[in-house]
Amino acid sequence: MAGEVIVDALPYIDQGYDDPGVREAALAMVEEECRRYRPTKNYLENAGPEPSTAFETQALQREMERVQQRLPMEPLSMKRYELPPPPTGRLGEPAAWSEAVDNSHAQLSHQATRVLNLELQLQYGSEAWRSYLNVLQSLVARSQNVHTQLRKQIAAVNWERKRSQTASGARLRALRRRWAQLVSDNYRLERAIMQLEIQLEKAKTQVGNKDGGASMVDMEAVKMLPDKLNSESEKEVQKKIEDMFAD
Repeated sequence: MAGEVIVDALPYIDQGYDDPGVREAALAMVEEECRRYRPTKNYLENAGPEPSTAFETQALQREMERVQQRLPMEPLSMKRYELPPPPTGRLGEPAAWSEAVDNSHAQLSHQATRVLNLELQLQYGSEAWRSYLNVLQSLVARSQNVHTQLRKQIAAVNWERKRSQTASGARLRALRRRWAQLVSDNYRLERAIMQLEIQLEKAKTQVGNKDGGASMVDMEAVKMLPDKLNSESEKEVQKKIEDMFAD
């Protein structure tokens, strides 16, 4: 049946976990499982290729290829900070000097932008960092609140499980006692029926002996009656049933 739940353990009411041999039996089951499961060196061989290229950029791919080829890392480029003059063969060309001047203007603009960024950081960096810390604190408080709520939900689920299993345990114990009582009642009925059959056979034997012409009763049926009528008393059987289904 779809959605059917089979409960085979009630940890809040089950007993016997500390009994002798239980731990050894559990360890033996674990060892048997380990013997049947033979892991390989590459236990992910059946999982397929890893989707590692989904997040790789071209720069990262080039760097990975460089590492695989054991090539040295490229030195830090300082070209942007250089102000080279025109080449030796173009020292007399005004266009070459114009390109060098434009390059120097670009370098000065870049340095001016860096200085401006540093000044802005000195002026507003502390407040920006303080605002960032406030955001982090609010995120931490929110995460702690979510964590607290989850722990409360887990505790509520465990408490409900314990309450439900405790109630079910009381009902199971009551049903067990009821079942033991019914087994005892059935034994009493069976014993009474057997005693009545024996008395009936004895009565038939006495009537046959008085009549003289009646055939002898087959006493083998009486001999095949359970031996517990002669070996066990009703109190002994009742005690065995109670011990068998004791809590």
